[in-house]
Amino acid sequence: MTTLSSAPYILPAGRFGGENPLPVFRSLNENFPLHLDPELPDEERRYAGWKAQFRMLPHRLQDDYDRTRQPRTFRSLVLQNEHLRAIFLPELGGRLVSLVHLAEQRELLDRNPVFQPANLAIRNAWFSGGIEWNMGCFGHHHLTCSPVFAARVHAPQGYDFLRLYEFDRTKVFPWQIDFHLPPGSRCLLVRVRLLNPHAHEIPMYWWSNIAVPETRGTRVLAPADTCLHNVGDQPLSIAKMPALFGQDASYSSSLPITHEFFYRLEDTRRPWIAAVAEDGKGLAQMSTSRLRGRKMFCWGMGSGGRNWQTYLSEPGRAYIEIQAGLGRLQAGCLPMPAHAEWSWTEAYGLLSGDPRTLHSPDWSVARSAAEQDMERLLSARELESWHQASAATATLPPSEMLHTGSGWGALERLRAERQGAHCYLPPEMEFPVSSLGAEQQPWLELLETGTLPARSATAADPGAYLIQDEWRWLLERALAAGRGDHWLSWYHLGVARLENHEPLGARSAWERSLALQPTAWAHRNLAQLARQQSQSAEALEHYTQAWACGPHTSALAIEYAQYLADLQLYERLDGFVRTLAPAFAAHERMSIFRALAALKAGRLAEVEPVFSHPFATIREGELTLTNLWFEWHARQLAARENVPFDAALLARAQREFPPPHNIDFRLLAGGS
Repeated sequence: MTTLSSAPYILPAGRFGGENPLPVFRSLNENFPLHLDPELPDEERRYAGWKAQFRMLPHRLQDDYDRTRQPRTFRSLVLQNEHLRAIFLPELGGRLVSLVHLAEQRELLDRNPVFQPANLAIRNAWFSGGIEWNMGCFGHHHLTCSPVFAARVHAPQGYDFLRLYEFDRTKVFPWQIDFHLPPGSRCLLVRVRLLNPHAHEIPMYWWSNIAVPETRGTRVLAPADTCLHNVGDQPLSIAKMPALFGQDASYSSSLPITHEFFYRLEDTRRPWIAAVAEDGKGLAQMSTSRLRGRKMFCWGMGSGGRNWQTYLSEPGRAYIEIQAGLGRLQAGCLPMPAHAEWSWTEAYGLLSGDPRTLHSPDWSVARSAAEQDMERLLSARELESWHQASAATATLPPSEMLHTGSGWGALERLRAERQGAHCYLPPEMEFPVSSLGAEQQPWLELLETGTLPARSATAADPGAYLIQDEWRWLLERALAAGRGDHWLSWYHLGVARLENHEPLGARSAWERSLALQPTAWAHRNLAQLARQQSQSAEALEHYTQAWACGPHTSALAIEYAQYLADLQLYERLDGFVRTLAPAFAAHERMSIFRALAALKAGRLAEVEPVFSHPFATIREGELTLTNLWFEWHARQLAARENVPFDAALLARAQREFPPPHNIDFRLLAGGS
């Protein structure tokens, strides 16, 4: 029997606040730079890095959180049959946080006992554990810490299944994931559906990131003899599995550094990946043929990697990720043709086999054994047959709404209706008018009255952004007709123009906004534009004017201080952070800037307190704290020994003064 129910899900959770109002613009290069081995075959290079540029807008940063954990009750949706119980959190991107094999009472995923945001996603905030569904843009999904729609759907076979869906605002397409646990099924069946509603091709991305427990004996297996990998600045190249670094890399516990590698699955082989523990049991992930990419990621056994494990959860816990995606490599999209619909099914279940063969030192023996065990669990033919037979269920209407996502899908449906355009959002993805909220209200007014409403120049937030062509044209036409001719309309128009690679138009709009009302918002964006064009003096002047105009926000203070640090204007940085109001000075990033300014001014005693702070927003790969630590020690050596501070002394400090665990976030050996 299959049941779908709701239940409270209580976790110790870091404080999670509002969004950062400053827009973060897309990178100028539409492709992601990859260092590829020149010997790589053309088919490996074809979409490597293609259209994988950083893109956040119209979303905004989620960077207001800390590490002070308090119990928080989330709403969970629980899908269960005789064999498996799956728990989803629709408030957090639909994350599948738990998958339990009931007979074994075995958790198949890494079930994080805390909710601790950290700076790893496109929008900054991310949390580890479970299975994350990443689509649209390269990186941890825009909605990974945001709500999505959830609905109950009744299958013709007599059981209920769970549907998660939303409207992707960045590339403007709807997506849907249906989760089935038919009675008697030993696998959770995940049917994914992506729709390109446009008359043009769009670059599409998908990776399922699956966190599983890491132990000394955890082994990752996949149907490939070779992989693509690199270390540090080395080019991405082909290596034979499983021997990497002179170790058996199928065991993450053998890898000293943070690492990832992409399995080169043969087109004729069934796509799958598995993580098995010492006892020969673990998680199996299989899919139909469209999802051909497979990857393993681990934090490594180094100090920085171990610290990240604790940082994201609790001491003593560790995980690795096995992943499945559309492309061979993760940093790259695939071209999705106009009006195309892509679908596939993923299956998740307990892999159980003979531990002697699954852990055989002979890679081919272990891999073949896992494949045979997987065929017994759910054969490739059975999975493909189910995928084809279930196509009709993907267009069934919901029987009950279980959770509400954002109001942007409802707004887009209204826009299409008001403009007499075909609404490409299918009826089986319900975006009710009741989901409209304060974020959508100004844009709804623009749609209904032809005027974007004004807002006080001293407001602490200029409102949510829209960059979609149809909304930009609405705003352009309104201003051309003299409607809404105020600072806010021109400000938002400039945001949409720059995000669509129109720097001259953006500059014109923001200068018009300033002429109508000087604000920090327009000055800050002109600073961003100047930085894109390598005009540092102009950028600095606009930041200065932005702070002078106000309104003051923590986001602007941090960005201004960071730019002063980037320009090595340490005396000016020192003066700026000293004059900040207590509310801004208390931000953890300001403690770093104060320490940096003191270090450069030779006030070494003022630096040490920064190393005991429990930082929450350190970015993956960021070396700010360890760099401060080494320079602080090197300058102390210089003062004690009356020798000059130079690169040799800094190298000595790196050898003699290992950083404390709490600030060591280095991912590679040697501090890289």
